[in-house]
Amino acid sequence: MLNKVLAAGCLIALPMMASADGHITGDAEKGEKVFRKCKACHAVGEGAENKVGPALNGVVDRAIASGADFNYSDVLVGLGAEGKTWTPEELAAFLEKPRNYAKGTKMSFAGLRKEDDRMNVIAYLATFAGEGS
Repeated sequence: MLNKVLAAGCLIALPMMASADGHITGDAEKGEKVFRKCKACHAVGEGAENKVGPALNGVVDRAIASGADFNYSDVLVGLGAEGKTWTPEELAAFLEKPRNYAKGTKMSFAGLRKEDDRMNVIAYLATFAGEGS
């Protein structure tokens, strides 16, 4: 029970990543530059394929660990099975420090320290529909 209370408290403390009308508040153009750090392992856009990490087309608001043909870590599969989705807030928490968000994740990236970087990369990712357009 205590874990659930602490988890709820952490979610409340996260900055809002979307405006009242549901739009992502980051700058997608700046996010494209931040995403350069991610390109070694992830792809987006038309023809994007899985690499060391899954292709990220359509990731915003998608169920966690639901990308096609990728072998996700057990912890992410479990989060997806619980019904969690990659909302902007969940993505922000994960991108801040992936191994703290999902202990046991295969993602070795240390994270994005700056809140603006996280918001901007999420805005950039939101520009890619599931098929990559």
